[in-house]
Amino acid sequence: MKILVLGDVYGRIWRKAVTKELPKLKEKYKPDFVIVNIENATSGRWPIEKHARELSDLWIDLMTTWDHIFDNITKIEDYLNEDSTNIIRWANFYENKNFKIPGKWYKVIEKNAKKLLVIHLIWEVFMNKKVNNPFEVSEDIIEKFKWENLDGIIIDFHKEASAEWYWLWFHLDWKVSAIFWTHTHVQTNDELILPKWTWYLSDVWMNWPLYSVIWADFESVEKRFLTWLNKWKIEQSLDKNYVVSWAIFEIWDNMKCENIEKIRIRGKLD
Repeated sequence: MKILVLGDVYGRIWRKAVTKELPKLKEKYKPDFVIVNIENATSGRWPIEKHARELSDLWIDLMTTWDHIFDNITKIEDYLNEDSTNIIRWANFYENKNFKIPGKWYKVIEKNAKKLLVIHLIWEVFMNKKVNNPFEVSEDIIEKFKWENLDGIIIDFHKEASAEWYWLWFHLDWKVSAIFWTHTHVQTNDELILPKWTWYLSDVWMNWPLYSVIWADFESVEKRFLTWLNKWKIEQSLDKNYVVSWAIFEIWDNMKCENIEKIRIRGKLD
């Protein structure tokens, strides 16, 4: 089973770049599932429903999120709560017993006689969010599905601190098929298959205008860097040169990872 994972899709240029490059990658690698992070798909913030549906129409099987998930909550909440939605939020989001948080927090996706469990979590350190312990939550979900006939289990973690993720891959080796991290906006060079055949990558990277400050126009951030005042609005870069970053991995019939490959494509929109 082949799974193609796409890093953070960031704004207008990235949505167009993904639309351009995804069909080529599907033709070349023929993945069974495509998973895309869409945390910043609308102007560098959580996507509105229109953009989420546009990406879904590219035959993306599942979309994951990050710490900006509810920035546009009034424009995405209904879609998050649909039974057929293919977006998941973090599973360890703290929930008050009297108020339900929108969205699903893990999902089993099925296609071509394959069955894949995807779990999405966020770290506690440096995130400024009230969350439950991600290690305990991941164990609880895995335990819930231990008698299911799954072909693979993968986890998308949103993180900052390196100590947490290094311990987690040791902790979950053999319990899941793959763990990949997001958020730091740099594709790491540490991909490996762990001793008990779990695939690991610290960061898939992102999809963004090549000549930008992560995603922002250079001139719009200049005054902030020179003065350290936040009164100037940061504008989205519309540079048509782009980078798209992917990773693809293969899982054996015993749910263990066999092969991994990172993909980085530079291009330019017309």
